[in-house]
Amino acid sequence: MKIVVDFDLCQSHGLCTQAAPELFEIRDDGFLYILNEEPGEAMRDKLDRAARECPTGAITVDG
Repeated sequence: MKIVVDFDLCQSHGLCTQAAPELFEIRDDGFLYILNEEPGEAMRDKLDRAARECPTGAITVDG
C-alpha cells in the first residue's frame, strides 16, 4: 500500500500525526511530511484512521 497526500488540500491540522506518528510528522516549517510512503500491512489500521480523521480529506491509501 502507498500513502497519497494531496498537499494542496492539507492544512497541517496534525490529526494524522496523532493517529499514526510513525507515518506522519509536522515539522517546524509547519508542513506535513510522510515518514514512510509505503508502510507494511501492520500499519494499515493506523493509516486508515489517519485518513478518516483528516478534516480536509487530503490523505488516501493506494492499495
